[in-house]
Amino acid sequence: MENVISLILEALQSDFILRAILVGSLIAISCSFLGIFLVLKKYSMIGDGLAHVSFATIAIALLLNKSPLVVSIPLVILSSFLILKLNEKAGLHGDAAIALISSFAVAVGVLITSVAKGFNIDLFSYLFGSILVISKLDVLLSIILSTVVIFITLFFYNNLFAITYDEEFATVIGLNPKSMNYLITILTSITVVLGIRVVGTMLISSMIIFPTVTALQISKGFKDTILIASLISVASVIIGTLLSYILNFPTGAVIVIINAICFVILFSINKFN
Repeated sequence: MENVISLILEALQSDFILRAILVGSLIAISCSFLGIFLVLKKYSMIGDGLAHVSFATIAIALLLNKSPLVVSIPLVILSSFLILKLNEKAGLHGDAAIALISSFAVAVGVLITSVAKGFNIDLFSYLFGSILVISKLDVLLSIILSTVVIFITLFFYNNLFAITYDEEFATVIGLNPKSMNYLITILTSITVVLGIRVVGTMLISSMIIFPTVTALQISKGFKDTILIASLISVASVIIGTLLSYILNFPTGAVIVIINAICFVILFSINKFN
């Protein structure tokens, strides 16, 4: 026990651990703020789809020797717009449009990876996260963009709340559900790209879904769900980062497993009460 405590204290004195916790917590809060809108609107899988798209954009960035964040954010946003357009114009349901775009993006990413074999190790870190090697630039961009996501979500909270529960009613009171849906996808795109450093493209959608569905097991209202989801998500990041340091496990995987454990516990409590 004393050894574990000493390892935790040692970890908290390391700059890279503190950077990992700071960035991870900001991403966790962003995911929690957006998660409830995505889950209740049945857009949960858009996070997974955009994560697959980000795999291709990161491959492109590494091929061009550019910053993955700078390349991925605009391309992932454009892909999210394409998903919505396919949903509106081609008569495809959301899940079909997501599947089309994400599968094409993965194919492009695999093709680029096979052509340029030199960056396979770098790409692996983006697939499964590399929170413990976050740079100062990652920290700065994460702080700025996460703040923007949280601020915009709070600023448009009433509008987002209205379209989440009833788009027809939102239209009657003068809102434009289509523009709000685009806003949600833009914020989700940014959050997905930022979250790649935390848990990787393969696991980022779980940070959007798990805290929200966990909070829904015990919450009494919309705001309660966001608050509880944020607390669960941030706690999972902090505990997961420290545990991964102590046990030498992949950080992203540990964070997601802790989220899953929280869900099982609260689901069981809700089920048997």
